[in-house]
Amino acid sequence: MFDICIIGGGIVGLATAYQLSKKHPKLKLVVLEKETSLAKHQTGHNSGVLHTGIYYKPGSLKAINCRNGKQAMEQFCKEQGIDHELCGKIIVALNDEEIPRMQNIFQRGQENGVNCKIISREEMLEIEPHVAGVQAIHVPECGIVNYKQVCLRLGEIIQEKEENRLFLGHQVTKIRNMASSLVVETDKQQIECKHLINCGGLHSDKITELGGEQSPAKIIPFKGEYFELTEDSKHLCKNLIYPVPDPEFPFLGVHFTRMIDN
Repeated sequence: MFDICIIGGGIVGLATAYQLSKKHPKLKLVVLEKETSLAKHQTGHNSGVLHTGIYYKPGSLKAINCRNGKQAMEQFCKEQGIDHELCGKIIVALNDEEIPRMQNIFQRGQENGVNCKIISREEMLEIEPHVAGVQAIHVPECGIVNYKQVCLRLGEIIQEKEENRLFLGHQVTKIRNMASSLVVETDKQQIECKHLINCGGLHSDKITELGGEQSPAKIIPFKGEYFELTEDSKHLCKNLIYPVPDPEFPFLGVHFTRMIDN
């Protein structure tokens, strides 16, 4: 029997397993991932940005966890030799109407302890020569990383402990609550554990329902579209360029991101 079973082999599931194993070395844990490789979904399909927490409400869990998580991720990458870079980003106000919203973001950044400053158009063009705008927030501590590479290393570290297991290609089909344990049924085998942690990402509500419980939250997925700049256009973006978010939409807007492999 395992002490803990974690469902999900993305960054959340693997980081959870890593921290639990680190803080409680006597724990025997197993990670279940339905795909045949790690980081196959959201973790392996994103912009690869090390966010600073500049957008979040000061004092909120999002702000606190983003700041702490960024520092922990930087430290982990340094220790494990994983490619990452604090390349910085700018949040650009296209016109005078966007400046008050930009200043609100800057104020949040200041209260959250983010290294950031408001820069003029001239200073902005020194950082990103081809950008259009009137002012910007420069966030030099923002960075980029390959999260799939992070996950692969986390998986290796977790399995260094002889009692731990990481099972790929194991899709959970049912969860049974026994008297003093849980039985997680997969399409390959049954796993018995004392505690279960659901890190199933966009499918976590469905995993909850496999145990006969109603999910407290309904997940509404959003699909982003990515475009790659052509070779003759890549020089137009040096690092990370973000717009001032439109308050009418719950997104950061269309932005340009240099990946860690350029």
